[in-house]
Amino acid sequence: MFNKKWLATLGMTTLLASSILAGCSGEDKDTTSKDAPKEEGKQVEITLAGWGSSPEEAALLKQVLVDFEDKHPNIKVKHEVIADQYMDVIKTRLIGGEGPDVFYLDAFEAPGLIETGVIEPLDEHMPEDFDAADFEAPLLEAFQKDGITYGYPKGYSTLALFYNKAMFAEAGVEVPTTWDELREVSKALTKGTDVYGFGQNPELARLMFIAESKGGEVVVDNKANFADSKVVAGLQPYVDQALVDKTAAQPNQVGAGWTGEMFGQSKAAMVIEGNWAIPYIQNTFPDIDFGTAEVPTIDGKNGTMAFTVAYVMNAASEKKEAAATLISYLTGKEGMETWTSKGFELPSRKSVAEKLGYDKDELRGALVAGAPYATVWSDGTNLPIIFTNFNNQFVSAYLGDRPLAEALKEAQEVANKEIDNN
Repeated sequence: MFNKKWLATLGMTTLLASSILAGCSGEDKDTTSKDAPKEEGKQVEITLAGWGSSPEEAALLKQVLVDFEDKHPNIKVKHEVIADQYMDVIKTRLIGGEGPDVFYLDAFEAPGLIETGVIEPLDEHMPEDFDAADFEAPLLEAFQKDGITYGYPKGYSTLALFYNKAMFAEAGVEVPTTWDELREVSKALTKGTDVYGFGQNPELARLMFIAESKGGEVVVDNKANFADSKVVAGLQPYVDQALVDKTAAQPNQVGAGWTGEMFGQSKAAMVIEGNWAIPYIQNTFPDIDFGTAEVPTIDGKNGTMAFTVAYVMNAASEKKEAAATLISYLTGKEGMETWTSKGFELPSRKSVAEKLGYDKDELRGALVAGAPYATVWSDGTNLPIIFTNFNNQFVSAYLGDRPLAEALKEAQEVANKEIDNN
């Protein structure tokens, strides 16, 4: 989900704001906007833009849109797939007054785009029985500002602990429930450089909840704060497991592209991954017998990351009624049930997750359990700058080139200088 190129610039944001200012001289009953166009009226065509997906996901979305058009014959949906540089294309089209009526927006990009005013507030457009309280709270809050909702999440994934059952049985160890246990179990599971107990992802998108586990904050007042001693203390054990214990490694150290592949190749007995890894492992490495569990606690506290995408409306759309009707169906109980029925994405509505049985699913239950306490990958308009600078310097500490505190201090200074300059 976050292997895409997230390109967000303040210059683009300023242009978006300026263009807007210049232009301003599950059930049938709960899937229709309260200001929806009358069915007997002239047919309206609206555009829905998103990035590409697997053939299976594309087929699911197509079915949801067919169902929607059957229920709303006066609304035709033109689905546009933007294959490359999605956010750059969306921003450019918004600036040019040619933005789609409805489009995908990742939580990572949401604060910056909401700030420009190009996203339509949705609260007043939704039907009275839309039941916004049914959404997992952290997911919905990622698309809110000052209590106003600008997007409704179409689905999500948290992170869970994936473990190789055969390796655990051979080592005679139990699935860890705390981070201290994970470190100890990793020692029994590691076999030199052939198999590591734990496959790691040394990037902020995966580490934010760990960085904040000791009470520190990665972002304060929309600026980098990861040189804080509490943030360093949260991340130090993660680095030490690789450098001191030598029971953890990142994928490229064993010739893998990502931790899911590292796990599937049996080069790591445990990894922390998202819902997307389940079908990947099942299809690519069918002989691997694996289980999932909630991410081990740190100092008695639960933590994980959540990645989510919402449907949002272009504030400049001339077809807001139809666009709102589409959003309310896609993120309503009926549309969401169809969209998430194959488990490629988890339902952001609690009732749909329960109806589909994901909350009790052997592999997905741990992911659903993490949603209420997850840290959503979104934190202010400057997170793209903060994210890039953190990753650039953190890897040097992870590889043992210099102390963690020193690397994070430099990363914070560079990030904040860049933010100030912008």
